[in-house]
Amino acid sequence: MKLLIQIPCWNEQATIAEAVRGLPRAIAGIDCIEVVVIDDGSSDQSAVAAETAGATVVRLGRHRGLAAAFSTGLDEAVRRGADILVNTDADLQYPPEHIAPLVAPIVQGRADIVVGDRLRGGRHHFSTVKHLLQRLGSYCIRLLAGVPVRDAASGFRAFSREAFESMYIRSRFSYTLESLILAGIRGLRVANVPITTNPPRRRSRLFGSIPSYLMLSAAAVLRAYLMYHPLKFFAGVGGLFLAAAAVLGGRFVWYLAQGQGTGHVQSLILLAVFAVMGFQCVVLGLLGDVIAANRRLLEQARIASLQQRRAPNP
Repeated sequence: MKLLIQIPCWNEQATIAEAVRGLPRAIAGIDCIEVVVIDDGSSDQSAVAAETAGATVVRLGRHRGLAAAFSTGLDEAVRRGADILVNTDADLQYPPEHIAPLVAPIVQGRADIVVGDRLRGGRHHFSTVKHLLQRLGSYCIRLLAGVPVRDAASGFRAFSREAFESMYIRSRFSYTLESLILAGIRGLRVANVPITTNPPRRRSRLFGSIPSYLMLSAAAVLRAYLMYHPLKFFAGVGGLFLAAAAVLGGRFVWYLAQGQGTGHVQSLILLAVFAVMGFQCVVLGLLGDVIAANRRLLEQARIASLQQRRAPNP
């Protein structure tokens, strides 16, 4: 069984060599471990430091963001024939001794994706507000994706071959939330492993403030959800408009029965507006559902192609 450890890296010259050297060289149930650093257009000597430390470096050429670096790692895992993929950080946030328990559920065949749970690990470095927001966000992802994740924003994860072959991240912001939405759609088994974290060595460069992170995360989740569940979303919104139209229609009929219909013509106008908006939302949902079905067929064809290329010749 082959394990590929990928490290997305952007200007991490100060820590990348230490991060690579600290990775485990042997794990129970794993026959081969490879380390790949995805150099996301670093302007310092991060790539050289990673190669000197013993990692294989894949250079993106220009800075494309965390999601693009992660997706490049997925492609490398497929190309190198990995059975398990682990994603960790270059800034030493996640202690490398947690990699072995992280991959254990996949090695044992109990999970397809394993998320390092910082919230129950006993030692993290979140403020009270951030800790509460992390719990609230994880709860929302559990509802939307239908997966039992406890720390949805954690980037310390392990993926089985089935999981990383079926992942296609479209967000330019981050992969953490969208990959969980995809896990729910694919019916992948998600497990959680409590972990601790090291004190931060620098401020996060993924977002400037908590409000900006919330807005970017909400946009990424909404976009991913709409790509695969457009009918459910637009039918729900359209149902609200149609329900409001029905209430206004009932109200007008009641006044009309009382002989006061002429004074409530504005209710009919608002009823017509709500009814048209509701109908348009339902139509958008139907069109989106057809597009989503075609997207699923294309993704299934891609997965089947990868499996066919991997299958041994008779």
